[in-house]
Amino acid sequence: MNERLKDYQGKMDKAINFLAEDLATIRAGRANPHVLDKIRVDYYGTPTPIQQVGNVTVPEARIIQIAPWEKNMLKEIEKAIMTSELGINPTNDGSVIRLIFPELTEDRRKELAKEVKKKGEDAKVAVRNIRRDGNEAFKKLKGSEVSEDEIKDLTDELQKLTDEYVKKVEATIEAKTKEIMTL
Repeated sequence: MNERLKDYQGKMDKAINFLAEDLATIRAGRANPHVLDKIRVDYYGTPTPIQQVGNVTVPEARIIQIAPWEKNMLKEIEKAIMTSELGINPTNDGSVIRLIFPELTEDRRKELAKEVKKKGEDAKVAVRNIRRDGNEAFKKLKGSEVSEDEIKDLTDELQKLTDEYVKKVEATIEAKTKEIMTL
C-alpha cells in the first residue's frame, strides 16, 4: 500500500474503533460493564472512571456489581450513576452497589436500534470526510513530482479503502442491531 494512503487508513481505523467503543456502551438486554465506561466518579476532586475506584463484576446476566476499594466511595459512585444517562437506580447495601437491568421492551429495543443506526451513519460520514480530505490533499500534489496518473491511482485506491471501511461500519451496525433485537 502506498505510504500516502496509510495515514488515511489509520484515520479510518480510528473511526471504526470509536464506533465499536461507542456501541459497547449501549446495553442490549444483558449487563455489560462497558455501559459504565463514560461515567465518572468524583474521587477526591478528580473525575475518575468507576473501573478505577472499584471492582466491577457481572455476577448474573442482568446484574452489574460494583465493589469500591474504599467504603467512602459508595455514595459517590451511587451519585454518579444516578446523574448519568444510564437510567437505572443503583441499590446500595453498604458494601457493594448493584445495578439491576430490566428486560428491554420491544419499543426500547427499536429505539436502541435507531440509536445504533445513527451512530453508524455518523461513522460513515467520518470515513467519507477522511476520503474527502485525502482527495483534496492528492489534488494539491498536481504540478509537483507526482504525475496525474499517480494522483488518479491514489484517488481510486482511497475510494476502494473508503468502500471497505463503509462495509465494516455496516457489518458492525448489523451485528449490534441483531444483538439488541435478540430476546
